[in-house]
Amino acid sequence: MLYRIEQRPEPSASMRIAAPIIATALTIAVGSAMFAGLGYDPVSTLQAFFITPISSLNGLSELLLKASPLILIACGLAVGFRANVWNIGAEGQLIIGAIAACGVGLFYPNPESPILLPLMFVAGAAAGMAWAAIPAFLRARLNTNEILVTLMMTYIATLFLSWLVHGPWRDPAGFNYPQTALLPAAAMFEPFDYAYRVNSSVFITVVAVVLMWLFTDRSFLGYKMKVSGAAPHAARYAGFRESSAVWTGLLAGGAAAGIAGMAEVAGPLGQLSPQISPGYGFAAIIVAFIGRLNAFGIVLGGLLMSLLFLGGETVQMNLGLSSSLTRIFQGILLFFLLATDFFIFYRFRRVPEHA
Repeated sequence: MLYRIEQRPEPSASMRIAAPIIATALTIAVGSAMFAGLGYDPVSTLQAFFITPISSLNGLSELLLKASPLILIACGLAVGFRANVWNIGAEGQLIIGAIAACGVGLFYPNPESPILLPLMFVAGAAAGMAWAAIPAFLRARLNTNEILVTLMMTYIATLFLSWLVHGPWRDPAGFNYPQTALLPAAAMFEPFDYAYRVNSSVFITVVAVVLMWLFTDRSFLGYKMKVSGAAPHAARYAGFRESSAVWTGLLAGGAAAGIAGMAEVAGPLGQLSPQISPGYGFAAIIVAFIGRLNAFGIVLGGLLMSLLFLGGETVQMNLGLSSSLTRIFQGILLFFLLATDFFIFYRFRRVPEHA
């Protein structure tokens, strides 16, 4: 008995909406089996992973704090993903944006200037775009693979950050820890309540979600990006240039990641260190696909991924499980999301033996 894979003529719109829910449910089911195999009670462990982190005001504030950069970066990446421009290096663009913003905050001549925070914002966005412009140029001019280039540049950014905090930017009063001095008060976002870490940088993410929706669903350039991804030959026939989609997609992702890096430095961290990001740039890729590359779907995906980060920290502290559990859950979720997408767009058809 033989089968072949063929594309469905009309993928189900309702199943595309249900796919993230199905993938999440399957992830929880596999997680339960994994916990049981490790000798832990699945119900209590899942409760510690998904319920305990948001059972207090502090937990909810941390949920918003971690969801903000994830949603912001995912919105930028989704612009390119719609046109099949695959920016996998948002983590490196976040790091470069954080470095540029922190440099402005540390070395600006007037540390009490009211324009210091806006300057850091501009520096973070510009640095992220500049870092993304390198793979954009190589893809547009030399037809290189942007997946490999953006990914490899992430390692360069990580090593550059490590060199800075271990060398020229290391705080001389920091007891030899690899970190910079703390940013001045004028370079920090104001928290809503000093009892919690969530701060006014979340408004940047709110604006980014609205701008992404307007761009992708209400602008002609967004329509061109969508056509370039869905039907490249039709886009070329209509006169839509591929290079334009490449530049737009990568620069949008770079700007969003750079701003997210700036928000981390000027928000909960207040300085540069090698652990500037727990992997927001990579996790935001999953967030973009959970949200179906839609602005408001990305908000829900970002909250879910933020909960995975918080849950991993909770079970690590309460149950002694490894912090790698968060990435395991992220990987399982991505696997099931891709699997459900496969069955939405393709199907197995039986081939008669005589054929």
